Amino acid sequence: MKVTGACHCGTITVEGEADPERVSICHCTDCQTRTGSAFGMAVPIPGDTFRMIGQPATYLKTTADSGRPRLQAFCPKCGSSIYSTTPGEGRQAAYMVRVGILAQRDQLTPKRQNWFRSARSWVTHMDDIPKNQKQA
Repeated sequence: MKVTGACHCGTITVEGEADPERVSICHCTDCQTRTGSAFGMAVPIPGDTFRMIGQPATYLKTTADSGRPRLQAFCPKCGSSIYSTTPGEGRQAAYMVRVGILAQRDQLTPKRQNWFRSARSWVTHMDDIPKNQKQA
């Protein structure tokens, strides 16, 4: 499916082709720290379909368990996380684009959860938490 999106301030826009069956949640502690939340959520977009307008800031992060470096990209103005990918020159094979920046996020339901051993214990027990339709 074609996806389009933008960072919070609109400085960076993205588009590409994504397979909704490959949407994943990541519970690793790097994603928890990066998002400031309980998990990250991303969908891979093949490099040959990925298009971006704007220049993200990047940093290289080596994840603890895999030991493989990942290039993290975010908007230098608003800080929105845009994607992660393998480091290297030129177009990469795939970009793990953050679902939250995509206009089609309602259609991108997670199909798997990775690094579940690091999941916060309450993540699977939220049905009993009071819910408000807007901020209370």
